[in-house]
Amino acid sequence: MKVATGERDDKKAEGLAATIFCILFHGSKIYLATKFLNGYRPMLVDDFDFDLPKDLIAQRPVSPRDRARLLLLGDREKRVTDLPGLLNPGDMMVFNDTRVIPARLKGKRGQAGVEVTLHKRLDEDRWDVFARPAKKLKVDNLIQFAPEFSASVLARGEGGQVTLRFNRSGADLMTALKNHGSMPLPPYIKRAGLADGRDKSDYQTLFAEVDGAVAAPTAGLHFTDSLIAALDARGIKRATLTLHVGAGTFLPVKTDDTDDHVMHAEWGHIDAATADAINATRSAGGRIIAVGTTSLRLLESAALEDGTLREFRGDTDIFITPGYKFKIVDMLMTNFHLPRSTLFMLVSAFAGFDTMKKTYELAIAKGYRFYSYGDACLLERKQLS
Repeated sequence: MKVATGERDDKKAEGLAATIFCILFHGSKIYLATKFLNGYRPMLVDDFDFDLPKDLIAQRPVSPRDRARLLLLGDREKRVTDLPGLLNPGDMMVFNDTRVIPARLKGKRGQAGVEVTLHKRLDEDRWDVFARPAKKLKVDNLIQFAPEFSASVLARGEGGQVTLRFNRSGADLMTALKNHGSMPLPPYIKRAGLADGRDKSDYQTLFAEVDGAVAAPTAGLHFTDSLIAALDARGIKRATLTLHVGAGTFLPVKTDDTDDHVMHAEWGHIDAATADAINATRSAGGRIIAVGTTSLRLLESAALEDGTLREFRGDTDIFITPGYKFKIVDMLMTNFHLPRSTLFMLVSAFAGFDTMKKTYELAIAKGYRFYSYGDACLLERKQLS
């Protein structure tokens, strides 16, 4: 794995005094001055790079799903089916119940082909999408997906993002997507064309109930009815929340410093009953196990400074990097993530930067399968001093 150079660190140090001086005159950001005085250094995206053999990128899930390999810290190797014995009665697992919609569409702008992937719902008929080729689209262009299904371009953004207004809304739009769209598989899952019939079930979790995601919360893909029954028998509690995963989760980080990266917002919901149940579990000494980075991100977005979870409804663009102080989550079950990705940064914050570098090196050496259809790891939160 690559690490930041000493020269780069020296350059950061040279600007320290000027940075603190500027920040002290902006009260809303005065907390950053404290971070610098405590030895804070913005991390480089290169810090999170590593080489991954292409043959370790899973193209299909294992069958049954819960037979995927599960790597624990300290070089302990298990299967997902071993989860009940790795947790304690009274612990609580938190799942994301978002449901992936057929968000990938192919259409025509005149005679030219256009492909769009829905990214974020704005209201009943408007969505932010990623389009290809976006540069040729202009405001008021009409994209025809089917004889009676189309969308007009309202605005163009950065990085291929476009805002569309569809000629269907609400439930009618969802019906049109189901009739004409396909599963929005990540770019590293290779298919001859669009997602195939197997992906319609493979790329959906057992908990999927609330339409709105354009990417699966992939840690949840490992669970089966029999595994849930075993967890119940062990006395492991369950809770669900909703975070509609956006296509922005696959976008590369294009900045040099992690501090300069801007996350795409995603919509989430934690109801009062779920927040109360999680708070009660923590008060009773039970651990909170987030199933997937999406569950973790929403839990931390809704957490108060004293570690209490509140009801939450709205957008979150939380970006977690090493140095973040976790308030709610004690353990994290997650798949293996892309190099230089915000998700690898998150797990490095959770379990420790050096720990995750070694864990990923071990996973690669032992042939673990990576990404959405791959294997998983079970991480414990690093205690900050």
